[in-house]
Amino acid sequence: MAEEVKRRVYGRRFGRKLRDSQKDLLADVLPKVRVPTLTPGTALDPASLFAAPKRDFWLEIGFGGGEHLAWQAAHHPEIGIIGCEPFLNGVVSALGHLHRQGLEQNARVWPDDARPLMDALPDACLGRAFILFPDPWPKKRHNSRRFVQKENLDTLARLLRPGAELRMASDDTDYVAWMLAETTPHPAFAWLAEGPTDWRERPEDWPATRYEEKARAKGIKPSFLRFRRRDAN
Repeated sequence: MAEEVKRRVYGRRFGRKLRDSQKDLLADVLPKVRVPTLTPGTALDPASLFAAPKRDFWLEIGFGGGEHLAWQAAHHPEIGIIGCEPFLNGVVSALGHLHRQGLEQNARVWPDDARPLMDALPDACLGRAFILFPDPWPKKRHNSRRFVQKENLDTLARLLRPGAELRMASDDTDYVAWMLAETTPHPAFAWLAEGPTDWRERPEDWPATRYEEKARAKGIKPSFLRFRRRDAN
């Protein structure tokens, strides 16, 4: 029972009723890009997910509408990009981006909680990971639902090879402080910021998402955090 509580997925799984065209994406595109179903204890070689050899593998946890996932897939065809998202409407949005841009060979989608997928991946298999605008769960009693927690950071530390990069972003100032409080003390991660512009401005290879655009439309300035996976001792 404790394990079931620990692995509970909070937040919505479904949103607005899908249109016929969106249902077609689920029927026709998702099978082409979906990470196969995993059973507990399964080991997953990310190279096995892609027909063509890839130079590296990146993981996006909670890709929202898929804009960032598709942009990275389009600009880095040599990278195998795996995106996780349990919200069905977001999955459909991402499938639309991948299909319209012809990116089915460059990206894979896990339409569920990221943690079982992360558990299945081998050590030091990732060159980059993204946690962009996750649900901040702003009520204090819900803070334990936040994805950026020691347990998940420990798993990411296992998956990211030395020198790999972990990128996070949020428009919620409390969650930004939480991200820093959880990640900067972690022995596996070094914050790369040297000055204010390093968290106030996105690097050129970090496209805006719909969540950033919504925040800026409200006059809110998001923060962009970059961490390097330290060398193993």
